[in-house]
Amino acid sequence: MKNMTPCRIAEVCGGIYHGTKETGIREIESITTDSRQAAEGCLFVAVKGERVDGHDFIPSVFEKGAACVVCEREPEHPSGSWIQVKSSLQAIKDMAEFYRKQLDIQVVGITGSVGKTSTKEVIASVLSEKYRVLKTLGNFNNELGLPLTVFRLREEHQIAVLEMGISDFGEMHRLSKIARPDVCVITNIGQCHLEYLKDRDGVLRAKSEIFDFMQPEGRIVLNGDDDKLSAVQEVKGVNPLFFGVESGREIYADEIEPRGLKGIRCRIHAGEESFDVQIPIPGSHMVLNALAATAVGVSMGLTTGQVKRGIEKLQTLGGRFHMIEKGDMLIIDDCYNANPVSMKASLDVLKDADRRTVAVLGDMFELGENEALLHGEVGAYAGEKEINLLICTGELSRYMAEEAIHTGGCETVVHVPNLERLMEVLPRLVQGDDTILVKASHGMHFEKVVELLSEL
Repeated sequence: MKNMTPCRIAEVCGGIYHGTKETGIREIESITTDSRQAAEGCLFVAVKGERVDGHDFIPSVFEKGAACVVCEREPEHPSGSWIQVKSSLQAIKDMAEFYRKQLDIQVVGITGSVGKTSTKEVIASVLSEKYRVLKTLGNFNNELGLPLTVFRLREEHQIAVLEMGISDFGEMHRLSKIARPDVCVITNIGQCHLEYLKDRDGVLRAKSEIFDFMQPEGRIVLNGDDDKLSAVQEVKGVNPLFFGVESGREIYADEIEPRGLKGIRCRIHAGEESFDVQIPIPGSHMVLNALAATAVGVSMGLTTGQVKRGIEKLQTLGGRFHMIEKGDMLIIDDCYNANPVSMKASLDVLKDADRRTVAVLGDMFELGENEALLHGEVGAYAGEKEINLLICTGELSRYMAEEAIHTGGCETVVHVPNLERLMEVLPRLVQGDDTILVKASHGMHFEKVVELLSEL
């Protein structure tokens, strides 16, 4: 890793290096906080978590050949070099900020209330048509995950596509300081993390912190169909590039043709050029994701032909509208996370299925004082979409069930109190040829529901 020697790392983190001179000036091979991933020449950062203390694994990482350890207290009988710091978590951020500056690489930073991951996937797929791209994996998008993603960068990479997730003020400021984005993308401003951000204006302020450390020649790509984002004007001398399904945007789509669960077809206009594209993932929201990728791609020198190929090569991820065929049953695994906007978008797709539709929905967290109302709105929406069977799970989801029943439209509405009860009754409620949507906040652990359905 370029310029990442233990002595330099100690300087960057304000730590004290203990070890040989030879080890202190040798570049490390990798950085990890997971002792299971420790390998020859790595730097292991010992982090104390809620359940596990990384300091307990220092002896084992030395046995695996770790070059050095970053820790908050002196290890017992250390068998290798180590750096003592006040805070391992802060050290990780300091190291990531320093390492990012060592690399001649462009960064695309993506944030927003909904669609960060799917937009990140489309953008990475598009940019891969011309550049060597590294992207955020899984949910590595917070103040620990983002640095770990940055540490995966190597000199051969040309572009990093980084997802940036937050739940409170100040977090995006710190993430931006690490990422130093060349391109800032905001997908939308929705009703997420209202427990801390209070309202959509608060969400906008928090997400806009991504601009704090944007590169001087940076670019801004915004969803022009979002009422909050469309009002954003010049930022640090940069005029945003807007995308949307309205023809007044610089990048827009028309001739939109939903093809059920096979995806969606549309025509994308980028300046004086336009092209037809088949987006392989269903849902009207995917058009906006493809438009964001088009805006980023064109701004980074791709042809519209390259953009089209990148969009059409897109593949789904587990937990992110991933479709699983089990005999005649189709399971839509969208259980990674949920909020009112993404719930409604998923229900929009489910209604287009040509078989009995089943929505297995769970609680949405961090919605603040209006959580009951927002759950009820999702239930009413499910009723309007005439979902055949709606199964609501969790304490908050009872409001979802109540409003669905009140609205009408659903043939059957069931409320169960918790995941354990859901696992008991679900096999009796579903049929072998159903199309089943599974969606809830990550903390509901609905991946277990997907596993159960896959084994029926």
